[in-house]
Amino acid sequence: MSLDIHKQNSELVRVLVELRRAARTHRAPVWGAVAERLNRPRHQVGPLNVGQLERLAAAQETVVVAGKLLAEGRITKPVTVAAAAYSAGARSKIREAGGQALSIPELLASHPDGKGVRLLA
Repeated sequence: MSLDIHKQNSELVRVLVELRRAARTHRAPVWGAVAERLNRPRHQVGPLNVGQLERLAAAQETVVVAGKLLAEGRITKPVTVAAAAYSAGARSKIREAGGQALSIPELLASHPDGKGVRLLA
């Protein structure tokens, strides 16, 4: 995990610090991996579509997307998703399927130990 933070967005820097702290204190490697992905340059972290989320995530699963979640495709199962950013359509499709669309800090607060959370690349 890189120790340097190369971001200018103060909110993103705060989230990175919180994720790294949670990874250390709770021994939760998933939060360290999310922090490492969020600290990458934006062109190295591609967006994920709702249709890909449908294929990759199981029903009732909790997943983290370290980039933007876009609305292309459809989702039919309830999934709890935390993403760095959402398109408006993606957020509404997740909610219509019975899932939750959270921010990464909200998911971190509800799952500080990282148990049951999976990172989608």
